[in-house]
Amino acid sequence: MLDFLYQPWPWYVAGPVIGLTVPALLLLGGKMFGVSANLQHACAACNFGNVEFFNYDWKSVGKWNFTFLFGSVLGGFLGGYVFANPEPIQLAASTITDLQALGIQDFSGLVPDDLFAWNALGSVTGLIVLIVGGFLVGFGARYAGGCTSGHAISGLSDLQLASLLAVIGFFIGGLIMTYFIYPFILS
Repeated sequence: MLDFLYQPWPWYVAGPVIGLTVPALLLLGGKMFGVSANLQHACAACNFGNVEFFNYDWKSVGKWNFTFLFGSVLGGFLGGYVFANPEPIQLAASTITDLQALGIQDFSGLVPDDLFAWNALGSVTGLIVLIVGGFLVGFGARYAGGCTSGHAISGLSDLQLASLLAVIGFFIGGLIMTYFIYPFILS
């Protein structure tokens, strides 16, 4: 059993599990898949002044989101530390060459330590990627009414036009970041 947990699941298992998650959540009480609303619920729980945006009964709508977030963090910890695959991730040779041209040299973990490590916060590049990028992702997810997984999985399965537009925007933004902004920041 443990050997099974240490291996990546094939697409024909993982895909249907993800695909069946949304109908299961909808059948079990109209729950939506996504975590970006947790920041709003956390602010509402802290009762930050008299801001209208945060004045609502967060307990009635936020319990599911907080439970989902806790499970995601716990699952990430289990997958990253307890059941971690000791082999480095397998990247295409062309990807490694492109990343090395941008100054990224460490490919031993899930993410390059050149960008995603505590000592990277001391550099301008690290601050831009981790702090500014994190803020923009969080702000953008709330402004768009959900994160990439929420729109792409739940929103598209509900046939919501706003989710289709958001997913197209996320994809275009990802391409712009990959081909224009990252090379500029890392050069």
